[in-house]
Amino acid sequence: MRIDVFTIFPDMVSGFAGQSLLGRATAKGLLDVRVHDLREHTTDVHRTVDDSPFGGGAGMVLRPEPIYAAVEAADPPRPLFLLGPGGRRLDQAMAQELANSGGFSLLCGRYEGVDDRVRTDLCDGELSLGDYVLGGGEVASMVVLEAVGRLVPGVMGNSASAGDESFSDGLLEYPQFTKPAEFRGMDVPEVLRSGDHGRIARWRRARALERTLASRPDLIEARGGLSDEEQALLDDPDQRH
Repeated sequence: MRIDVFTIFPDMVSGFAGQSLLGRATAKGLLDVRVHDLREHTTDVHRTVDDSPFGGGAGMVLRPEPIYAAVEAADPPRPLFLLGPGGRRLDQAMAQELANSGGFSLLCGRYEGVDDRVRTDLCDGELSLGDYVLGGGEVASMVVLEAVGRLVPGVMGNSASAGDESFSDGLLEYPQFTKPAEFRGMDVPEVLRSGDHGRIARWRRARALERTLASRPDLIEARGGLSDEEQALLDDPDQRH
């Protein structure tokens, strides 16, 4: 899977993409992350990528010329997303869509943003992380790389891991435990040490439902509420936590 990132701080993105899970996936040929420096496509000795906005105002705006030139030279996979506040918010469902897409590209804004002709003519859409402001799109691009890259088939060592994670079924993930079985008077639940995989599965499902109801009831509402089967599971005396 190929993902292209356009930025004025390429070392930030390429350094991140070369580490941990993404780095191993790249080494195995599962991911092809290409980071492009917009400054390499400037035409002046100062490698200028920004200018003051028409009409006045604080800050600087990224010029269209180096962005167009960089994108046209790379011929990146589409869609090309501008990382900005006006786009669809990244969630697990969108991350899975992008992981299944075969490839896409990201444009990192900076300063007061990009010339709007880039947004409306060159980009295919916008992608947002949420309703808050960052200094630029580089950190956002890292989030997208991490969220999407790990879902590409073969990237995660255990293919079942992604299916058990938070948001994969509209729920938060169930509690996880590891050794030692007893730590400072706190014991790992007996069911997880029982070896009974059916009991463990029911326990985990019940805990995921409980945790989501307590911490993120909006997720339950978005799923249309609890199913009869889920409510029965929570009402089961054997599942009382």
